[in-house]
Amino acid sequence: MNIRSLTRGDGVVIGAAVVLFIASFLSLTSAPSCSGQFCPSIDEPNAWDSLSLLMSMFLAGIIGAVLVVVGRSLPQPKQIAGLDLTQFGVAFTVFSAWTAFWTIIDAHGSGAGMILGLIAALVLAAAAVASPLVGALKAPLMGTPSPAAPAAYGYPGAAQPAGGYGYPGAAQQQPYGAHPGDPSLGGQQAAQAQPFGAQAPAADLNKDSQAQPAAAAAPAGDFAPFWFAVPVARPLYAEDGSPTPIAELAPGTWYLAVDQRGPGLVAQTQDGRRGVLQDTTGIQRG
Repeated sequence: MNIRSLTRGDGVVIGAAVVLFIASFLSLTSAPSCSGQFCPSIDEPNAWDSLSLLMSMFLAGIIGAVLVVVGRSLPQPKQIAGLDLTQFGVAFTVFSAWTAFWTIIDAHGSGAGMILGLIAALVLAAAAVASPLVGALKAPLMGTPSPAAPAAYGYPGAAQPAGGYGYPGAAQQQPYGAHPGDPSLGGQQAAQAQPFGAQAPAADLNKDSQAQPAAAAAPAGDFAPFWFAVPVARPLYAEDGSPTPIAELAPGTWYLAVDQRGPGLVAQTQDGRRGVLQDTTGIQRG
């Protein structure tokens, strides 16, 4: 689970679950007022003294919050009986809020634990339901960090030697003033001069005639490799189309796009693994 994939809605869910856990230790009922010199001591029960209320309101909401956060942080949703963990978690939080509402309606003199538990359960259920729907709650909780330049992996935009990793090979340019026949200045070795009227060897002519069609038949690639970074953690799938991810691309790291596969990109990780990034929305090009 990558904590950088958590959203603001997940942060509200976690905070409400913590408040609900604290409320379970507070009193459920308010102490009756007493007058006179004699006032009997009354034990104020909390949620841990009532198993049915503890399981149906407090622990149900906490368990639902855990399922929501874990389900939304996994690269692939885990399903149970046709429903994923997030849907189970949302159902638990709604059930917790429902139980808290009708319990406080039926109670005679609710204490701090019951009132605080009702507020926490309502906020928890609302955040669990609205997180994927409200734009403000879908924003990253920790923000997207600026990608750092890898030390041994290259830096996008910086000049690299031809043939270096992730850098499209460019033709080597000759130094200013170099001549093709001057090797000392970086030029290529010129062809040896032939006497006037001399014929080139047949083997060389045949080799040249075979090389020209081969060079003409080689198509130029339309895709230019580029560096990119993802805004949130996203899975990288195998190139053979299997549904199991082979890696997870994390924010703050530059990756190299080496090819395009339909709407997705064929990306290469730092350890040399290649796979298909299916979700390319919001990526940052280097």
